Amino acid sequence: MTIKNFLALLALKKVVHLGDSSIKKLIGVVGSAEAVLNEKKSNLLKIDGIGAAKVKDIHNPEHFKAAEKELLFIEQNNIKYDVFDEKGYPEKLKHCLDSPVVLFSKGNIDLRNKKIISIVGTRQITSYGQRFCQELIETLAPLDPVIVSGFAYGVDITAHLGAIKHNLQTIGCLAHGFDQIYPKVHKKYVAQVEENGGFFTDFWSTDTFDRKNFLGRNRIIAGLSEATVVIESAGKGGSLVTADIANSYNRDVFAVPGRADDPFSEGCNMLIKTQQAHMLTNASDLIYMLNWSLDEEKKKKPVQKKLFVELDAQEKKIYTFLNKNGKELLDVIALQCQIPTYKVAAVLLTMELKGVIKPLPGKLFEAI
Repeated sequence: MTIKNFLALLALKKVVHLGDSSIKKLIGVVGSAEAVLNEKKSNLLKIDGIGAAKVKDIHNPEHFKAAEKELLFIEQNNIKYDVFDEKGYPEKLKHCLDSPVVLFSKGNIDLRNKKIISIVGTRQITSYGQRFCQELIETLAPLDPVIVSGFAYGVDITAHLGAIKHNLQTIGCLAHGFDQIYPKVHKKYVAQVEENGGFFTDFWSTDTFDRKNFLGRNRIIAGLSEATVVIESAGKGGSLVTADIANSYNRDVFAVPGRADDPFSEGCNMLIKTQQAHMLTNASDLIYMLNWSLDEEKKKKPVQKKLFVELDAQEKKIYTFLNKNGKELLDVIALQCQIPTYKVAAVLLTMELKGVIKPLPGKLFEAI
């Protein structure tokens, strides 16, 4: 895309009442952002779904001046940008009708051939939620997923730091432009996140932090990933909005159940009860539902036991049990081997990657 056409696209973003989906529609019909700005209003009004309010000030020269100022900020601050119809734009986000026409980024983000999940939840995370989030990421780490969240307090920052701890890519989606960081206390984590992934936003440098920006930020969180995980949530909150958006994109949603009287589990329990989310009790639930344990290479080739594989004490115990008893459920393995269920899920995943067991439908496992 030429600089002139990019400036035209930025200018369209400043047009009052003209959202991302309408801009995409205009470009699809007229041909380019530059062509849209040069088109007569009377012709634009003939396009289905484009009313007078959306193109009222489309030729306002102030929009182009604002675009030039923003481009200068982008260039001076080493900000990358991807346009919705070009190669570098996140693949999963392309399929969302209301995704940003321009996505700004900083850091070392690489989403090619990556498994991506979003983890969201309350800002007032409990010790239970914190432990669950950390153990979930630790168990998923061998699959090298990208962890997406909103860089806010609570569940968000727990997810980002958990990803960094296990050398996973993590992406913080911001509800403001790149001239600031909110919350300010999280500035100390910016360099780590950029080194291990980075940040996305579709807000300009002139867009300061505002709660009304959460909806726009949340659609990016939901759209980037193949699944959204809600760790803890009250009866109302941004994480439930993100889950709703993910469902509207036909993405999987998972929720961690909690006690019936726990205010920070109310939202998760509601999602599960109303069948808006799969129940998530450990990482194996997510791995099974997303079919992450069977990549294309494994589907093409018969699974063979690797020779001279080293197993630790727990792995040997589980392998001996499965080798003797045949296929068994995860809960049965945990009970018979006297290992906590959440630990068994992590051990089984490691053993699968070592090629000594394989998962079967119905959450069964067998030795190879």
